[in-house]
Amino acid sequence: MSLPAQYFRVGAGAVILNASGLVFATERKGLSGSWQLPQGGLDENEEPLQAVYRELLEETGIRKNDLELLGYHPEPLAYELPAEFRKPKTGRGQVQYWFIFRYQGNESTIDVKSRDEADSWQWMTFGSLVDAVADFRKPLYEKLYERFRGYFLTHGDS
Repeated sequence: MSLPAQYFRVGAGAVILNASGLVFATERKGLSGSWQLPQGGLDENEEPLQAVYRELLEETGIRKNDLELLGYHPEPLAYELPAEFRKPKTGRGQVQYWFIFRYQGNESTIDVKSRDEADSWQWMTFGSLVDAVADFRKPLYEKLYERFRGYFLTHGDS
């Protein structure tokens, strides 16, 4: 019996903060109430930072010039997908390089609705995001919080 993909897809993700320390989150297309940070897979021979800039532009319209790189997680983080969500493209889960940015652009240029990944976006506290993310992603997001906690809005954040 052949199981769906036994590999972990390599990708990159972005924590994007506004001037108030709120986090940019997107609501998954067709999954009302399911929020997440922007992320995507690496193309062949693509470096993680290049991939995150490309994915942001493709999924949100956010350009590299609108971002100030603040830091990165020192090692890739992984999550495993529940068996029913595994597909040949996604594999068994994701192993991702994570970067944190400050958004310095004009919010009117952010566009997720005309793209394929999300129905909407908003700025939220990191704690609110963790509450609204799929359970299988929560441990990864908690590691991001621990690493980047000094950047987030702290009032009302968990």
